[in-house]
Amino acid sequence: MDDLRQRFGRLVAANRRRKGWTQQQLADRSGVSLDMINRIERGVSAARFPNIKKLADALEVDPAELFTPDLPRGAGQRRVLTNLVSRLSTLPDRDLEWVDRLLDAALKPRG
Repeated sequence: MDDLRQRFGRLVAANRRRKGWTQQQLADRSGVSLDMINRIERGVSAARFPNIKKLADALEVDPAELFTPDLPRGAGQRRVLTNLVSRLSTLPDRDLEWVDRLLDAALKPRG
């Protein structure tokens, strides 16, 4: 649990810094107290679901991105990838295999 708490805190901090915000600015935009943001980013306090949602909304990320082991990239790219993963996750295996072959053909280097 501590590892997840620390990873969540690091990702909140990374997303905040990516926007060039201070902890106070994130507190103002999210409605989460400055003290709580400080504790979350240090990994000493767990965030409850309402605060996770508030932080994700303020940071303009999907809440799941605050739990991933990957550090954030461009916001636009994440939205597109999140949308694609969401759409693909509903497909049956046969259709996923078809999409995989289609991507292989579309992304094949031309030479």
